[in-house]
Amino acid sequence: MRERAAVGEFDWTVRDYLSTRLTHQVIPMVLDDGLWHHPLFAEAFDDVLRIRLQEAARRAGEIVDELSRLPLGTGHCDASSNNLLVIDEDNGFILIDYGTWNEAPIGFDLGQLLVGDVQIGRRAASLLSETEEAILPAYVAGLGDEGYDLDAAVVRRAHALHLLLFTGLSTPPFDYLDAATSPALLHIAKERASIARFSLDLLDETAPV
Repeated sequence: MRERAAVGEFDWTVRDYLSTRLTHQVIPMVLDDGLWHHPLFAEAFDDVLRIRLQEAARRAGEIVDELSRLPLGTGHCDASSNNLLVIDEDNGFILIDYGTWNEAPIGFDLGQLLVGDVQIGRRAASLLSETEEAILPAYVAGLGDEGYDLDAAVVRRAHALHLLLFTGLSTPPFDYLDAATSPALLHIAKERASIARFSLDLLDETAPV
C-alpha cells in the first residue's frame, strides 16, 4: 500500500502535531501544576503519574525526533473500530473513511486500534495489554504479507512513541475542568489514567532502535 500513501491528499506530519496541538494546548496544561488540584485529577492521577506525564511532556520534542527517524509506512490515521466494517469470519472486514490516509511512521494506526474503544467507553482499560498482544503481532504479520519485513521491536517502539504523543499526554480530563465531579466522570478519569500509565509503561519497556 506504500504506493498509495498519498491517496488521501492529507498533508500532515507528526511534527505538525507537535507544533500545533501539543505545543499550544496539551503540553501547557500538563505542566500547569494548578490544574492538577482539580478533584478529578487528584482522585484518578496520583503524584507519580503526574510527574511521569510532566517529564514526558518536557521531552515531547525528543520523542518526535526519535519517531521521525523510524521507518515510514502508510497509515489510515483514524483506524478506529468504527472505520473497520466486519463482513464475516471468512472475509474479514472493509476499511472505510480514507480522509486522513497518509504516509506515517510505521505502527501509527496501532494506537487508535488499541485505545479508541477504551476512550469512548466501549472497552475497559483493563483490556489494554490483552488488546496490544493481539494487534501488534497481527500488524507485523500484515507488513510481511505486503513484502515489508520489519523487526517487531522496531514496530513496538514506534507504536510506544506514537501512543504517548497522541494519546498518553492528552489523557488527563482537561475537558471536564468546569464540570461537577460525579461517579461517572470519576470513572472516565480513572480509565484515562490507566491509558496514560499504560502509554508511559510501554515507552519504558521499549528501547530506542
